Amino acid sequence: MTNQMVAEDMAHIGRQFGFDLGHLPTQLPQSVEDVYYPQFDAAIRQEAAEMARHYEVFYSLEKSIRALVSKTIEAADKTEDWWKPNRISQHIMAEVASRIQKELDAGISRRSMDELDYTTFGELSDIIQSNADVFGGLFNSKKGMQKVMANLNALRNSIAHCSALAEDEQIRLQLAVRDWFRLME
Repeated sequence: MTNQMVAEDMAHIGRQFGFDLGHLPTQLPQSVEDVYYPQFDAAIRQEAAEMARHYEVFYSLEKSIRALVSKTIEAADKTEDWWKPNRISQHIMAEVASRIQKELDAGISRRSMDELDYTTFGELSDIIQSNADVFGGLFNSKKGMQKVMANLNALRNSIAHCSALAEDEQIRLQLAVRDWFRLME
């Protein structure tokens, strides 16, 4: 009891003078995940855990494709400032500008300062196709690239919109990733 009274007196003195005397254990605030995540249905949490791997694969692939597009055009144009009408269609540039403005109007942080990060997967494919002069030698088949990009775009929708991938689609994703890398052999 005496220890508790001394601890309380020390806490009072600490509060009075604005000091943490360090005599009480500090409690870390609980994260949102710790507090709210357990309230979600266990089956949903399990499905999310299973889908996380597919998201990780697709995220890595999509970021790699964006980097490939950027680096390839930068190397060809010998400049990092390649986002111009001679490389990007007016339609894609307008769509990207619209998406950026929507983010700004929503009052949220921009996801990126790079316009390429605002393109859809289908638009990435269009950029590659419309810049055949720099991508032509990179892929062993233009038609093959178009087909793989279309397949990846179809698979992306389920992953990006929180739908579980059926077993066949999981296999299709694995094959599409293999096909993508095979196109560049």
